[in-house]
Amino acid sequence: MNRIGAIFTPYFPPEALRDAAQAAEESGVPELWLWEDCFRESAFASASAVLAWTARMRVGIGVAPMPMRNVALTAMEIATVERMFPGRLIPGVGHGVQSWMGQIGARAASPLTLMREYVPALRSLLSGAETTTSGRYVSLDRVRLDWPPADPPPLVVAGEGPKTVRLTGEVGDGTVLPASSTPERVSRTLALAREGRAAAGRTGAHELVVFVEAAFDPRHAPPAPSEPTDGDAPAVPIAGAPEEVAAALDPYFAAGATRVILQPPLADRDIAGFMAGAGAVATLLQNA
Repeated sequence: MNRIGAIFTPYFPPEALRDAAQAAEESGVPELWLWEDCFRESAFASASAVLAWTARMRVGIGVAPMPMRNVALTAMEIATVERMFPGRLIPGVGHGVQSWMGQIGARAASPLTLMREYVPALRSLLSGAETTTSGRYVSLDRVRLDWPPADPPPLVVAGEGPKTVRLTGEVGDGTVLPASSTPERVSRTLALAREGRAAAGRTGAHELVVFVEAAFDPRHAPPAPSEPTDGDAPAVPIAGAPEEVAAALDPYFAAGATRVILQPPLADRDIAGFMAGAGAVATLLQNA
């Protein structure tokens, strides 16, 4: 099934989150995604609040930056939320914006090494295993969660460059792509992630999550990019009625995306209206 979600961007203040989450669930949005952008809302505090305020909707974190979070703390956060709201959290991690990581003194000299150490350690902790590892960035000495999740959730990992994308396939359960990605980039990313997965001897499907900027109010239609993305033709702006937005998402799913998460343009301050549009798109695709 083609899965749809919507993003509550941290350009809105935290006190706007409750109304946005409830509007999303009432509109039929299956998943609400959150960003942990410096220096705005924290991911897991926001996710816990949304899950408490709603009854059915899943919450995705796309993504929490690994450099600013000790892996044991991230495992504790995920396990706590998952046990309180089983099956409703979609946790994600990534490198973080390097300039922000530099501001807080957490910039990794080798983000790839950090990811290679961090994600397997996180998966091990969430499985309930006693974990010992000594790496350049991740060191654990017989660490075991007292309250691991009964069923560890799949872990998605953000990646853009070819080496990083291959690594997301090697260590993660899915790859997250940012907005402005084209369907061609989705296809290429999924192929690279599958290469990494195969090289690691891992079987099973690999998730591909892509954020797509969409406007339901023509006044907020995103402008067409002036430059190609990674050599591709520029991503075509998506705007229009829910039926038009739903049709414009077909190429992303055809390219291999398993989740398309709709992102409001920065100028769109009508969060309830945006969630209503995203819910209508989800209903159209569900009934297709």
